[in-house]
Amino acid sequence: MIDFFYLSPNEITSILLSLRVSITALIFSLPVGILFAYVLARYSFFGKTILDALIHLPLVMPPVITGYILLILFGRNGVIGSSLYKHFNIVFAFNWKGAALASAVVSLPLMIRTIRVAIEQIDVGYENVAATLGAGRIKIFFTITMPLAFNGIIAGIVIFFARSLGEFGATMTFVANIPGKTNTIPIEIYSLINSPSYDSSAIITLSVISILVAFISLILSEILIKRSMRLQRG
Repeated sequence: MIDFFYLSPNEITSILLSLRVSITALIFSLPVGILFAYVLARYSFFGKTILDALIHLPLVMPPVITGYILLILFGRNGVIGSSLYKHFNIVFAFNWKGAALASAVVSLPLMIRTIRVAIEQIDVGYENVAATLGAGRIKIFFTITMPLAFNGIIAGIVIFFARSLGEFGATMTFVANIPGKTNTIPIEIYSLINSPSYDSSAIITLSVISILVAFISLILSEILIKRSMRLQRG
């Protein structure tokens, strides 16, 4: 009888590494996601459509290309990576930090889109009234806009985290499959499928974990978005 819920040390390592990668990507991406969402929701400027397209490009571009671009930019001899390595001894390629970067790049558009929708649902009248009472732009942002968009921000975080856990293509291209260092859950599943000793129980267990996380995240995100929309309607 196959034990579908037994996990070897390698599978446990891949789960813990995926959590580490996703949490790190989230921490560094959240301020960027909120900033871009706010700019796209509240401002009109020349090149806004181009910026919007560039932000969402990783969603439609083949993940392998995204990973290759990251390798060119952030590899040890890359355009940016060489300076990071020379001056700060920071290495992204073939490293768990690179997995976090790849996850952030691929998942960030979903976060930005979700938070942007939440901000666009806010009646600008609240912000205008606060401005007439003497509140500055930054104070309005933190005391009016962010609290009203809170559910949308949480929804963006949830959907980002789920997408980050499932990232494979860009990560595989940028950091490869190095046991204990870059083998996140999707990469571990890929490795198990291509292993001579095909372990279906481990594959099923890791797949079930991934599907459950994604399913719960989608439901939670939808609930939070609908709650945010109800709050805006009064």
